[in-house]
Amino acid sequence: MSRIDSPCIASCKLDQDKICIGCYRHISEIANWNRKTDTELDAIMQQVARRKRQYADMNHHSIETSPITQAEWQAAKIKARLS
Repeated sequence: MSRIDSPCIASCKLDQDKICIGCYRHISEIANWNRKTDTELDAIMQQVARRKRQYADMNHHSIETSPITQAEWQAAKIKARLS
């Protein structure tokens, strides 16, 4: 069990790059969160902080987003298991 909490804020909307504009994780990072080591999660959280800074200057209302679909979620889970 990880000691690093998920940054999820239950506001899942993906941009065109499949980054959630709620928690700033890529869908692959979201789907595979519980399988990562604390070291891997720490690296993801560093990416999250970088992405959050990048998005800070953007108007979130102008970013085209879509909810995570079941198909996207399942594809990300399968890809995570295979890698």
